[in-house]
Amino acid sequence: VQLQASGGGLAQAGGSLRLSCAASGFILEYYAIGWFRQAPGEEREGVSCISTSGGSTYYADSVKGRFTISRDNAKNTVYLQMNSLKPEDTAIYYCAAGPEPLNTYYSGVYYGLFAAPYDYWGQGTQVTVSS
Repeated sequence: VQLQASGGGLAQAGGSLRLSCAASGFILEYYAIGWFRQAPGEEREGVSCISTSGGSTYYADSVKGRFTISRDNAKNTVYLQMNSLKPEDTAIYYCAAGPEPLNTYYSGVYYGLFAAPYDYWGQGTQVTVSS
């Protein structure tokens, strides 16, 4: 069971990157997928998540309107399209897989944007945005 995040790199502010999360050893369509990021000295932050069907998506306020999560279950892959990048988006980005999170909110944040629901984690891909 392995998740492989890729697609990170260096981008200028205002630019775009598309991250991919590919699964091996299991069928990704049975899992909800979350994207998380962690900048140096910062706590891990939930960025976005998507339901097993792809019909429900959730975003952190910091990326809403700029990032789009999607999934191609035929390719066993989930994507995170990141547009209008900002220097504060610089972080290591991780994808994670787990059962469908409960439809619960904590302090106004959807439960799927927390790490707790996820069982499997990828190794991370570095995103660096220059100003």
